[in-house]
Amino acid sequence: MRTWSVVRLAGSALILAAVAHQLIVTVTNALAATTPHGSHLPTVLANFASFFTIESNLTAAVGLLLAGIWGLRAAEGEREPRGLAILLACASTYMITTGIVYNILLRGIELPQGATVAWANEMMHLVGPLLLLADVLLAPGRAPLRRRTVVVIAAFPVLWAVYTLVRGPLVTSPATGLTYWYPYPFLNPNQPGGYPLVAAYIAGIAIVVLAIGAGVVWISRRRNRGRAPVA
Repeated sequence: MRTWSVVRLAGSALILAAVAHQLIVTVTNALAATTPHGSHLPTVLANFASFFTIESNLTAAVGLLLAGIWGLRAAEGEREPRGLAILLACASTYMITTGIVYNILLRGIELPQGATVAWANEMMHLVGPLLLLADVLLAPGRAPLRRRTVVVIAAFPVLWAVYTLVRGPLVTSPATGLTYWYPYPFLNPNQPGGYPLVAAYIAGIAIVVLAIGAGVVWISRRRNRGRAPVA
């Protein structure tokens, strides 16, 4: 328990460092931009916070931090409290989804040099997701979850997708000056395929989220056979 708690705390620190480094570079580039849209810092910050990658990594960092602190204080054989169990299930699902979606749909897309921090990108899209997967499979003290927890897990991605599609046409892109902005190309209805293709991608990702969430819940129950679910 103590060893894994240290791993969780180290993972939380690395994830936060990755997010912070990327944010610093993003803000620095915005302040140095010569176009009005590129230097509009409120829009740049809002766009940064609108990436599912950033939101999932921040959720994971908080979850790992709280879980690490709890683990250092918990008695041997103690299970996670209800709120922490749900938070970790959500964080694990979102990070694993981030890793899968990025490495399947976005890995081959060339990233803008000078705007993307290479180590932070790998931390948020590969190392972090693998750590959360390991946490699901190996971490001591993981509590069994009720099957209905999948509904709670799926709530945020649904709200994020709605927010993204509503906000997209209302924002001017700082980088290009276009009268729309979407965090990922597969969510941009202005590309060939339009909204039907975007809807197909969202449906596919929703299936992935539900499958991973169900898997996280199933593993929690499998590892705790004979124990009553906590959430």
